[in-house]
Amino acid sequence: MKKFFVLMVVMAVTAVMPASAQGVKIGVKGGLNNTQMKFDKSVFDAENRFGWFAGPIVKVDLPITGLGIDIAGLYDQRETKVNDETIQQKSILVPLNARLNLGLGDAAGIYVSAGPQFGFNIGDDEFKWKDKENYENTFQLKKSSFSINLGAGIYLSDHLEVGFTYNIAMGKTADATFKDALKTATTNDETKAKAWTISACYYF
Repeated sequence: MKKFFVLMVVMAVTAVMPASAQGVKIGVKGGLNNTQMKFDKSVFDAENRFGWFAGPIVKVDLPITGLGIDIAGLYDQRETKVNDETIQQKSILVPLNARLNLGLGDAAGIYVSAGPQFGFNIGDDEFKWKDKENYENTFQLKKSSFSINLGAGIYLSDHLEVGFTYNIAMGKTADATFKDALKTATTNDETKAKAWTISACYYF
């Protein structure tokens, strides 16, 4: 269902382009993210880690002054340290944002944006290890995710913009299990990931 929705979004953006051909810009986007992972219980201790992302982006300015949309396909790689184990997540992200541009001059201004983001895991989805007390830990990433982006930034010319985004997970990012190998007692836990990102876009 999520993949179908992404396909429909791409088709909708494509349909908009001919009606606003003068406002279509293609570019590249890249940046850094800082992931925050929070568990429902305190069994696991998680540390924030930085990651990076990059990929193509399409921006469409709509006929209504100041309004637009953008859609990107980003390769995203991030790490989180959980109980001394480094968890690396590799994903393809598809963010779709509605945006409002507020000009400060002929070629510069600020913008605010918001919209859904779909993520698809393309790396390892399960990590296992034993701690010093011989407890077995399992951390399993979801195959897909859905989240919401809230962002703002500045555009310095027709070609360059810099912004930041707060990404809020709307569902589980992973399941975690803490198993006592001696007592065979198992505790399931759920985690949601939030992330701050800073990015730069260059439009051709």
